[in-house]
Amino acid sequence: MKHLLWISLFIIHCTLFISKASAQENRINVEAGNAESLLKAIDEANSRNDAPASEWLYIVIPNGTYDLGQRVLTTLTANHVVLLGESMDSTIIRNQPPVEQEGIATTATLRITGTDNCLQDLTLQNALDYDKTRAAGRAVCLQDKGTRTICRRVCMLSFQDTYYSDNERGQMYFEDCEIHGTVDFICGAGDVVFNHCTLVTEHRSGRGRCVIAAPRTSKTPWGYVFLNCSIYNEGSSFVYARGWRISPKCTWINTTLLSPDKLDATRFDPHGMRTIDSQFKEYGTHDYEGRSVMPASNVLTLTLRDETNTIETVLSKKEARRYTLKRIFPQWRPDKKTFSLPR
Repeated sequence: MKHLLWISLFIIHCTLFISKASAQENRINVEAGNAESLLKAIDEANSRNDAPASEWLYIVIPNGTYDLGQRVLTTLTANHVVLLGESMDSTIIRNQPPVEQEGIATTATLRITGTDNCLQDLTLQNALDYDKTRAAGRAVCLQDKGTRTICRRVCMLSFQDTYYSDNERGQMYFEDCEIHGTVDFICGAGDVVFNHCTLVTEHRSGRGRCVIAAPRTSKTPWGYVFLNCSIYNEGSSFVYARGWRISPKCTWINTTLLSPDKLDATRFDPHGMRTIDSQFKEYGTHDYEGRSVMPASNVLTLTLRDETNTIETVLSKKEARRYTLKRIFPQWRPDKKTFSLPR
């Protein structure tokens, strides 16, 4: 019996050792506040997880500021990687491109090209000097050319083009995130769901109103869908969205407006950039006390040069019920996926 007990204890010990070793193999630890350590970790992840069927790999990022300086387009090409910060407010990855490098495709703090990646509990900041730019101040925090990306408790700080979904067939999911900006600060393609997120429209000194979203939906059925989000306003008036090109789709369900009087009467910008074929919708909009601030009807005439297109932007209750995560992502349920530090 003693021999059997010893053998059992030995097996348990070996199992725990193997489990611990496996957990250590699936994580890369970053030195607190060390930007070079972070960049090396991303390079290692790109090398280790280049295969589509790679096991999940965690880049563990302690609280601290990871200042990339003028470096842009730090790229995660890997698959199944979790950039796991310690906290949204205190794990900060930032860059500050020179003003002359301003542009939607040239400034990103982080760029993703891989599949099935996750950002969690961290802040991305693009600190391009917005006030020194003229006609535009495009400074991207995250340029996502990948697909099935999950952002959970991620804060993005910039002004114009803060988040750029740059994949026509991409699927992306945001949960409990906070995104700041002024113009088109959520822009791009694909089916992207923002679930219980906070959107902050920053003040535009002398530059007019803010525009939250600029979708360019072309090859996906849903476009941008905002579910149970809150909009904080820092002074300037704003609209929900304007069309970028192709057939942009943007839907707001059960939105909380902290400053309802700052939402423009049109609610969406009627002047599209390259299209009038826009599908803009909302339902259940209310103020912070839960009182409805949604009109019974909002007929909007979109214009582009000599073309016009008249749409109704208010959904019926029955139509609004279509907008569920199960319908939007029937084969991929990002809300069911959880990520925690491997022990």
